Amino acid sequence: MINKNQKKLFLCYCLIIFSTFLTGNFKAQNRLDHYIQEGLESNQSIKQQSFILEKSIYALGEAKSMFLPNIAFSTTYTKADGGRTIDFPTGDLLNGVYSTLNQLTGSSSFPQLQNQSILLNPDNFYDAKFRISQPILNAELGYNRKIKSKQIDLQKTEILLYKRELVKEIKTAYYNYLKATNATKIYQSYLQLVSEGERVNKSLFDNGKINRTAVIRSQNEVSKINAAIVASQKTEESAQYYFNFLLNRPLNDSILIDDITELPEESRLSNDNIGNREELSKLKIATNINNDLTGLAKSYLIPKIGASLDLGSQAFDWKFNQKSRYYLLGISLEWNLFAFGKNTYRIKQTIAEQNAITSQRDYVQQQLLTELKVKQDNMESAIAQYKAAQSQLRTSQTYYSDMSKLYKEGMTIYIELLDAQNQWIDAQLKSNITLFDTWIAYTAIERANASFNIQ
Repeated sequence: MINKNQKKLFLCYCLIIFSTFLTGNFKAQNRLDHYIQEGLESNQSIKQQSFILEKSIYALGEAKSMFLPNIAFSTTYTKADGGRTIDFPTGDLLNGVYSTLNQLTGSSSFPQLQNQSILLNPDNFYDAKFRISQPILNAELGYNRKIKSKQIDLQKTEILLYKRELVKEIKTAYYNYLKATNATKIYQSYLQLVSEGERVNKSLFDNGKINRTAVIRSQNEVSKINAAIVASQKTEESAQYYFNFLLNRPLNDSILIDDITELPEESRLSNDNIGNREELSKLKIATNINNDLTGLAKSYLIPKIGASLDLGSQAFDWKFNQKSRYYLLGISLEWNLFAFGKNTYRIKQTIAEQNAITSQRDYVQQQLLTELKVKQDNMESAIAQYKAAQSQLRTSQTYYSDMSKLYKEGMTIYIELLDAQNQWIDAQLKSNITLFDTWIAYTAIERANASFNIQ
């Protein structure tokens, strides 16, 4: 028999389970959105990818700087002794003439000279200069700049891919945590109901109105629910640890939960657009990069033209004067006319790589479309299971209410009432599971068609 206290507990339990259905879902995802933003900002993998992006930006700056003039300073100093020489017969050429001049003048104004041996290696000689060089025509530099620019786009897409996968993991972990916490609440609320039933049955047994079987069954039910609560709490803790891990927070940090009582929108079920997938964007950028690599391989057909200007000073014994200073202006042209097929093979490599990327893109596109179709089917199945669970919940609630009235009037035994209670609790648990399984399936569709807006 059910007394007034048990009836009150039953009514309170009904309010706990169904009161949330009276509220809307206007603020349902506010806390989750906050956690997603927190996870995107604190995730270490995304930070590592951001550093790689920063490196790519610097590489582009380096590529652009190659079009600007380059100024370099260089100097050499040479101290030499020995080696090759040039013999110059100064004495043989001039001594006879000088002797005749001394006789004619009656003086010694013209001394005798020695033959000279001049060292070819410059001794005590320096050369210091500033060289200003400027590329005028260089196709390789242009293609290099294009490739570096596209590599930045490729890295940005890689970061978006990491973020999108992280969003899916955070949302899935959050829904699993909500699923576990709600299950714990359902078990705890049901524990109050069966504990009250145990108390009532003991009182009735002590008064000789029922046999021992009802007491034993009620005690077993309390033990079973206590064990279920412990298992549910452990599941809740595991979900909490994983969620905090994704957010790079202490594992035991508390998690604020949203009131999610409604199904997600079904409008995206029919959206078959996978054009926003980062995987396809990466392949498209890779195709463009490979086109530039092909152009780079063909750039040998275009000559390289550059200009240079040297401003310096060179002299012996560290002299610096008007004669030592010099400038040297030059125009250079380099044209690779023949390389025994090296350039042709390089071009063929890039063309083969282009064909491979095209084939991979077609395969990946079909693979992603198949994935989306499977996720959509899973979503429809999850919705159908949730609706069935809701129907079962209403039926089991009615059945339990009817059995409670019959038990109160003494028209049924406790075992039948307990069976109605178990059906009701199982229906609530199944309704809770299917609700969040639907949201998890919805998250998978968001990932499959890249429909979640990443800030």
